[in-house]
Amino acid sequence: METADQGIDTGEAPTPILLQEPADGTPPVVVDPAGLAHACAQLAGGTGAVAVDTERASGYRYWPKAYLVQLRREGAGTVLVDPIALEGELEPLREVLNDLEWVLHAASQDLPCLAELGLAPASLFDTELAGRLAGYERVALGTLVERLLGYQLEKGHSAADWSRRPLPVDWLNYAALDVELLIPLREKLEAELAAQGKLGWAKQEFEAVRTAPPPAPRAEPWRRTSGIHKVRTARGLAVVRALWEARDELARRRDRAPSRVLPDAAIINAVLADPRTMAELQALPVFSGRVQRRHAASWFRHLQAARSLPREALPSPSQPNDGPPPVNRWADKDPDAAARLSAARAALADIAAHHQLPVENLLLPDLLRRTCWRPPADRSVHGVGEVLREGGARPWQIELAAPALTEALGATAPRDS
Repeated sequence: METADQGIDTGEAPTPILLQEPADGTPPVVVDPAGLAHACAQLAGGTGAVAVDTERASGYRYWPKAYLVQLRREGAGTVLVDPIALEGELEPLREVLNDLEWVLHAASQDLPCLAELGLAPASLFDTELAGRLAGYERVALGTLVERLLGYQLEKGHSAADWSRRPLPVDWLNYAALDVELLIPLREKLEAELAAQGKLGWAKQEFEAVRTAPPPAPRAEPWRRTSGIHKVRTARGLAVVRALWEARDELARRRDRAPSRVLPDAAIINAVLADPRTMAELQALPVFSGRVQRRHAASWFRHLQAARSLPREALPSPSQPNDGPPPVNRWADKDPDAAARLSAARAALADIAAHHQLPVENLLLPDLLRRTCWRPPADRSVHGVGEVLREGGARPWQIELAAPALTEALGATAPRDS
């Protein structure tokens, strides 16, 4: 698709063209092997990279699986694939896609569920990441498409329950539009990155996203319960843990989002109210509802079990952490470390501003904190660069950041005279 005519520059942004449905109409959804074979032949006959997106049912289902896969390639048009109906039997699709470059927006969100289907790119271009590296402050797909291509995408179904069947036509149009303009957007961003001398940086970032291992499971995921900061005792934390784990097991079994089984707020409310009978629990908000009353005996049993735990089985009041302490405590714990971090932040902010980059894309904040808290024994540019490399920094980041960080690591706190 050609980009919209931007017209004569009058000093005002032209009105974007609203897209409400794909240029070629609503694509049929591929739901059977015959349809898949036809779609794969269609994609194989196309040229260039393939635009890829998925729709999940976040907030509705427990498992972050893909309920729809959207694909578009020059000369092939748009293909919508239902991996649920096909029961994951996607070998013909793997044969076509896995040797191609993929264009995705926020690729790290889509790659895990695609990998579960055996789909993985030979290389990729991430339009969101490209937008960040090009210096755009707002990098949502709709924002970039509007600014660079002159089109406005119809929105409204990003938070829908994509496990629903059949999928409404307006949802399918929304899904198809998410890949309709990815290839033209890629071309615009690639040209801009090349003009800024950042295309090599972007390729390193894309490859890091493509090859990133799955994140390690959290040691104590229940500690992420919203509102847990209100719970001040180890016994109370034990109750949070018990209710969270019971909810997680039920949600996993039913393939429902945990928040739809029992909201975080209800868990925290039960801990703070400390009900002594099931009737008292059922009198609390949420627990008084018809659905929750069916599970009240189970919730109360877990609550009581946590209350009776021996002291040595209670969780620690503070979350285990192998990293440095919170930054607001550095000045007291290690004033020199606080001085190093302050100097490093200022230096990296200057570099990022000079290159029109978000500072967090120049160097991950956690890696910066760890390096400043415990500097390497070898504080040469080479030694600091090795620490950054071991922490996952890419060559372009090391080249820009290591010299400035080396200098900042020499900072010390003022001494009382």
